[in-house]
Amino acid sequence: MSLATKRIAMTGPLADDGLQRLLTLLASDGDSAFIVGGAVRNSLIGYPVSDIDIATTALPETVIQRATADGMRAVPTGIAHGTVTVIIDGQSYEVTTLREDVETDGRHATVRFGTDYAKDAARRDFTMNALYADALGQVHDYVGGLDDLLFRRVRFIGDAKTRIKEDYLRILRFFRFSADYAQGRLDDEGLAAIEEEKAGLHHLSPERLRVEMLKLLLARRAVPVLTEMSHQGIFDLILGLTVNVEALAALLEHDPGADALLRLAAFCVHKADDAGVLKERLRLSNTEADRITQIGKALMLLSMQSKRLDAKGVRKLAFRLGRRALSDALAIDGARRNYVVDKALFEAAGGAPTLSPFTGEILLKRGLSPGRQIGDIIRRAEEAWMDADFPTEPAMLSHILQDSIRHLS
Repeated sequence: MSLATKRIAMTGPLADDGLQRLLTLLASDGDSAFIVGGAVRNSLIGYPVSDIDIATTALPETVIQRATADGMRAVPTGIAHGTVTVIIDGQSYEVTTLREDVETDGRHATVRFGTDYAKDAARRDFTMNALYADALGQVHDYVGGLDDLLFRRVRFIGDAKTRIKEDYLRILRFFRFSADYAQGRLDDEGLAAIEEEKAGLHHLSPERLRVEMLKLLLARRAVPVLTEMSHQGIFDLILGLTVNVEALAALLEHDPGADALLRLAAFCVHKADDAGVLKERLRLSNTEADRITQIGKALMLLSMQSKRLDAKGVRKLAFRLGRRALSDALAIDGARRNYVVDKALFEAAGGAPTLSPFTGEILLKRGLSPGRQIGDIIRRAEEAWMDADFPTEPAMLSHILQDSIRHLS
C-alpha cells in the first residue's frame, strides 16, 4: 500500500498562525519552504507534535533578513550548517537551508547549500525522518518514508553503512527510533551495518551518548531493543558496565512510570562506584551522579541483608542514604530478586526522618568541650535512636543523648 498522496492535518501546533506566516515568508521571491522530519512523521501516525523544523531553499542570511524585517526574532543557532532559529510569539522554529554533505568524519559534516529537496532528503538518517509537508499539509516523499512509516520500519536512507559513517550517533538513533516507532523485528540491513561499524561509537562525545541513552530508556519498546543492543555488544562500548535487561523489564512491569535515571540504575548499577563510570561515560550532572551513587550504596546494603528488611530496617537505611535512594533501591532489588516489595516498606522509606535530633550545639550547651568527642557522641546517639526506631519524645531523646555522653566520657 502506498501513501504517496498523504496529507497531514494542519491542526494543533501545525495550525499556529506564526508557522503559517513563516512558511509564507520563506516561500517568497522564488524560494520554497516545507515542514520536515518529526512533525510530519508524528502527525501522520497520530503521535504528539512538539518541535517543528522547516527546510527551505532560502539561504541562512536571507532567512534572518526576512524574519527580522517581519518583526520575528532570528537567532543563528547553527549558521555554519544553515540553521536559524526563528522565534514567533514565544514559539521556536528551526529553519535550515537545504544541504548536501561534502565531507563527514563520523561526528561532524561539511555541507554545501542547495535547492534540491531530494538531495536534502538523501543526507538524512532514516526514511521516516525525511518526509516533507507544504503549508497545506501535502506530504512529499523522496526516499520511501511513507511506506516505511505505514509498516513501522525504521530503515536507513540508501546504504546503511554510509549513513552510519557520516555520523556514528546514528547507531544509537537507529535503536531509539526502533524502540519508539518500529514494530516487529529490527531492520536486518541496519543491524548488519551496525555490527560492522559499531567501533565508531568511540568517536562520540559523552553528551551525545547521554541524550540518546536516556531517551532510549524511556521508549515504548525499550526492553526488546535494549536486548538486541546487548547481544550486539553495544553497551560494552558505550557504558563499560554489566547490564541487566531482565531487571529493567521487571521494574517496568511494576512501575511503568519509572523515570530515566531509575531505569538506568536498574539496567546497569550494582554498586556505588558504577555512578562514577556513568558520570564519565554519559556526562551525568552532579545531582544525577549523586542519586545514582546513593542508589548503588543502597543496593549493596540490601544485597548484604541476611533476611528481608522490615519497616524499621528500611527506616534506618533511608535515614542514612536518603528517602528517595532507598525507595529506588527497594524497587530495583525487588525486580532483580523477583519479589514484590510490600507497600508498607515504601511507606517506611518515604516516612523516614531526614534530620538528626542530635547536634553539636546541643552538646556544647550541655557543657562539653569542642573536639572529636562531639562527633563520636552524636554518632553513638544516632545509632541508639535508630535502634529504638526513631522516637520523638523529648524525654527519650534526652535519655539516649545522656547515655551516649556517659558511655564515651
